[in-house]
Amino acid sequence: MSMRLLTAAAVFLLFVPGLAAQADPDHPVAGGGPLPAGWRVRTEPNRQTGQPAPLDNVKFTSMGDGLHTTVGPAAIYWRDRDTISGTYHVVAKLAQMKNPAHPEAFGIFIGGKNLADSGQTYTYFLVRPIDGMYSIRRRASYTTRPTAVVEWTASDAVTKADSGGRATNELSILVQGGKAKFMVNGKEVYTGDAASLDVNGVVGYRVNHNLDVHLGPLGIHKM
Repeated sequence: MSMRLLTAAAVFLLFVPGLAAQADPDHPVAGGGPLPAGWRVRTEPNRQTGQPAPLDNVKFTSMGDGLHTTVGPAAIYWRDRDTISGTYHVVAKLAQMKNPAHPEAFGIFIGGKNLADSGQTYTYFLVRPIDGMYSIRRRASYTTRPTAVVEWTASDAVTKADSGGRATNELSILVQGGKAKFMVNGKEVYTGDAASLDVNGVVGYRVNHNLDVHLGPLGIHKM
């Protein structure tokens, strides 16, 4: 096979989600399983069984003034007490610590309900530092694929990763006056109708697979 064909095949695998996942399966993580007090984790379903991937490959620990996760499977992280509705502002500073094998994302979610069962719903806001993109998506149930509110979009608000893969971004969502405003590093990237999103419920983090991310404290401010 020529070098040109090999390069084309690599690019194809990188950007077709299903094939990319097969090319880069969930990595094993040493020390996975135990969780900080009060925190809960729900991994994405296994593609073959439809059941949550085991927590063996999710290392989730307290670190400094925040939390740190080194993860094989994609997962959400939350505390039941972090529930809010009405007018509020949620913000967190998140740091990718090393380069992923292919573009992967992380961020925060709002409006979580039934997070531990098949009726799971939430709206999530992600950044992808490897290419400077963001996306907003909604999950309508645990067993169906999320739908895009905003498909992957390049923005100069997103801090791109350096040569070692490190990048810190502050994500925030302001729900006020019937609108939900999404901001990266203080810059608005999207505003939508709150009625068409999940805004009332649990707030937490989402980290996609095979990432190493420091999760700064989750600020939840009722207004």
